[in-house]
Amino acid sequence: MSIDLSLDRIKRLYRFILPYTRPTIHIAGTNGKGSVSALTSSILTSAGLKVGRFNSPHLVSVYDCISVDNHEVSPQVYHIARDEVEKVSQENTIQVSSFEMLVLTALVVFERSQVDIVVLEVGMGGRLDATNVIPDEAILVSALTAVDLDHQAFLGDTVDAITKEKAAIARKGKPFVLGPQSHPEVAEVARKVVNDIEGDFIRAPPAIATYGMVIRQDMPHFQPPPSYPVELDMPCFPVHLDNAGLAASIISVALSHPSCSTLALHNRITPEAVARGIANVSWPGRLSFHSIPSNLHDPDSQKLVVLADGAHNPASAATLSRFLTEYCNSIRDTEFTVTYILSLSHSPPKTPLQTLSPLLPPSFSSDRAINVRVAVLRFTPPEGMPWVKSVPPSILHSVVQDLCPKAEIWKGGDDKIDDLPVALQWAANSSEPHLVVIAGSLYVVADFYRLLGSYRQ
Repeated sequence: MSIDLSLDRIKRLYRFILPYTRPTIHIAGTNGKGSVSALTSSILTSAGLKVGRFNSPHLVSVYDCISVDNHEVSPQVYHIARDEVEKVSQENTIQVSSFEMLVLTALVVFERSQVDIVVLEVGMGGRLDATNVIPDEAILVSALTAVDLDHQAFLGDTVDAITKEKAAIARKGKPFVLGPQSHPEVAEVARKVVNDIEGDFIRAPPAIATYGMVIRQDMPHFQPPPSYPVELDMPCFPVHLDNAGLAASIISVALSHPSCSTLALHNRITPEAVARGIANVSWPGRLSFHSIPSNLHDPDSQKLVVLADGAHNPASAATLSRFLTEYCNSIRDTEFTVTYILSLSHSPPKTPLQTLSPLLPPSFSSDRAINVRVAVLRFTPPEGMPWVKSVPPSILHSVVQDLCPKAEIWKGGDDKIDDLPVALQWAANSSEPHLVVIAGSLYVVADFYRLLGSYRQ
């Protein structure tokens, strides 16, 4: 089944599933919603609450979409819940999409596990997304991260139209928290949507870095500070501050809004819990540094620094580009090599040129000798998502060549999906200090993590 945005099927099937009563924080947005959900979940878990979290798409396996207390569910727990949903689907002859089945499986897992709170990430859009089947009485807080152009074929061609779709997760009488936005029109459009259904519109205050940005390679994942008055000594980047500020605002609203008062969260969530939660957050594939052997077959070979990021649209590519500029300008070596390993999804009307032009050519200090190399390849088709296709490497090669005429380019086969090990080996063939950037799609980042897992076993 291809993408067909509608709540009709899942609502029909939901009526036959056990009642869902878990207090839920519902998060939509174009960029940052996964990071905000990870931050929010980590803070709540650090406060001693039992927290369920749903994210999509999966990274390495379908099981990592559903977690309890920041640990993905076991295959046994997953399949018990999924079998229950599939049985009800068959008995009532209600066919749903694979994503709708996944959402209902997650709801059953969370209800059976009797979690205290669920943090639920929207799949795409909001108004007609399967996650919006949640009943009003279960919603604790709705939130909207940065909105930008993406999935226009389904959500509309303008930021206004996309905002209307995403803000439609707002519920009557419930708080709706808006995070920082690069498009000023988002706030007014979202405010109108929320006010029209008599929700409570709240803007997250900006988080402010006190000591500026410090980049360290030894961090397994980003660790941003909160907007709470809690002092933390850790590296950060502006987008991390935005995400942390929104997560902190969500927690603040859950602590103080009248509709959330029955949970009495103020007895459990302290500034110390916020600090612990943010310090311990893990969200692989989003500005994630890794040190790997240049020869994966030889653990003792020279180390290669890899930055994995799921940037897959112009806005997230621009964020990655700004991060790389700061990173490379902070390196003392006079000569340095950056190798990009890129793979993109075919997602018209978005074009490869639109996605890659904020990233390539990179913007580095003029007094630095930065060598740029680019590998283009296909990713492994994600399980259960047959509509997701790679842009052929031959097309990417042409786009990269136009953007970076002087770059050395390596091209994988148009009909091959196992070129990542070869691309990494090619990337390792550089004598200068070196950074490898894997980006363009979460699916190629997933290939990277699966590859690491296979060599570690």
